[in-house]
Amino acid sequence: MKKISYMDCSFRDGFQSCLGARVKTEDFLPALQAAKEAGTTHFEIGGGARFQSLYFYCQEDAFEMMDKCREVVGPEVNLQTLARGVNVVGLVSQSRDIINLHAVLFKKHGVTTIRNFDALNDVRNLSYSGRCIANAGLQHQVAVALMGLPPGLDSGYPHSPEFYADRLKEILKDGVPFSSVAFKDASGTSTPKTVFETIQAARRILPPEVKIQFHTHETAGMAVACNMAAIEAGADCIDLAMVPMSGGTCEVDILVMWHRLRGTGYTLDIDPEKIMKAEDVFTECMSKYFIPPESMEVSPKIIFSPMPGGALTANTQMMRDNNCLDKYDACIEEMREVVAKGGFGTSVTPVSQFYFQQAFTNVMQGQWKKITDGYGKMVLGYFGRTPAAPDPEIVRIASEQLGLQPTTEDVQDINDRNPKLGIKAQKALLEKDGLPVTDENIFIVAACGDKGLAFLKGDKPDGIRYKEEKKAKKAAGPAAYTVTAGGKRFQVRVDGSRVTVDGKAFDVALGDAAPNTAASSGEEFQVLSPLPGTVTKLIVSEGDTVAAGDTILVLEAMKMETEIKTEKGGRVSRLLVGVKDVITAEQAIAAIEA
Repeated sequence: MKKISYMDCSFRDGFQSCLGARVKTEDFLPALQAAKEAGTTHFEIGGGARFQSLYFYCQEDAFEMMDKCREVVGPEVNLQTLARGVNVVGLVSQSRDIINLHAVLFKKHGVTTIRNFDALNDVRNLSYSGRCIANAGLQHQVAVALMGLPPGLDSGYPHSPEFYADRLKEILKDGVPFSSVAFKDASGTSTPKTVFETIQAARRILPPEVKIQFHTHETAGMAVACNMAAIEAGADCIDLAMVPMSGGTCEVDILVMWHRLRGTGYTLDIDPEKIMKAEDVFTECMSKYFIPPESMEVSPKIIFSPMPGGALTANTQMMRDNNCLDKYDACIEEMREVVAKGGFGTSVTPVSQFYFQQAFTNVMQGQWKKITDGYGKMVLGYFGRTPAAPDPEIVRIASEQLGLQPTTEDVQDINDRNPKLGIKAQKALLEKDGLPVTDENIFIVAACGDKGLAFLKGDKPDGIRYKEEKKAKKAAGPAAYTVTAGGKRFQVRVDGSRVTVDGKAFDVALGDAAPNTAASSGEEFQVLSPLPGTVTKLIVSEGDTVAAGDTILVLEAMKMETEIKTEKGGRVSRLLVGVKDVITAEQAIAAIEA
């Protein structure tokens, strides 16, 4: 009977897949303790989206979270985190000194193993980062990223077993040190046949003592079958999770996989009764969180437009926040072409986010009318080499819009020359704001940008979604409308007896007069937002003079910031929205007098 080991992904990938990674540490520590007492010795607890999310939404420090997890499980348990090659734990790539600092700090804060992958499977992006992990005294688990292609888009070589085997051979040729190998399918779209042949090939290529670990999600309904294929092909370890962070967009449940292995020549070697009790504790810990229904569902559409479990719920939640969830199906359909024309990079962070951002923009603004920053830089080579050549026309449009030439240069060389990246630049930002210059703060700012600085300065917004708050907002939240009167549009918000028109408040109960809608003189043009989103920055003020093409404000939607520009010049007579306002597509944001 062969014993198959497992890593419990509940406390990292589970949180990301179900809750957009927005979970308070104090809420899950009892469940982590219960899982450890139930016999689990290998946990994924940080990295990936569980780094940035703590600063963006949870009012917490990720390094403190890792320290607390180590304290709970003791010194012997394997605590694993996720790194994105040269992107480490962010959406942008870093310079070499920051890549090295990532490994040093994660070792300092109790991590045992770092799984290191690159969404493009560009081995250059794994080489230096992997060496940093090993040099820091950590176990480096090098990963090959998997993805199934939809019917009609089978490119032949990319994402075939031969392609994955060749990537593994490149890793071995490079000589980067590693302790184990992972095959990671974040979208859960690979077929069992591809998984079996890939791991079978890897077992032949690798020395027998090197452990192979397999990761997949239930999103497309294939996870149990693919886990079984991996085991039969020679995998030593699989990634699983516990209720309520299992199934759907997450990993297979520990108990489900244990049951699947009953009567075979394999076993998970667990006490199922103890695991069931740990799941009861975990369910109680998570009972106050709003878990979106789509995170618990299997979606056949994912087979046709690969969307990773860890990104699906984050994106649908952001679409809920921006009142555009009705566009989700169109975005998923658009992803098919976006993936193909982008060069078939694996749909896993950050590339999965680039795909969805471009699909979202295509749906909202017209197909290929605007190339998003991340997708554009990817097809131009600024994140590495894509598995297949991107569509030449998309490369041309991206080059024109972003003002960048295509490149084949190593991303790390480019970043090392960038004066805005690296330890020195982050130190300067901290000193400018009078903040402590520690290694941790340097890395926080590098990985989280302006939001990292804001966190360190005390701006800690609450972005966690609880059941009670969702109900309260649904029952009593203000209503927003766009009203046309006299040929002009006005933004109207109604909150009980309080009515706000273009930013001016009126208490209806006191009989305040209606606002004078004809106060402005001259021809007035209203700037409309092409996208829904949240206003993060106002670039102009009322009374300013602007020219056609000038930026009015910055809008954040789907983890990307978009500058909203005016089509006509003139004087800004009215700003119709403010910072932190959530706006809809085609909503007027400013009035310009010609």
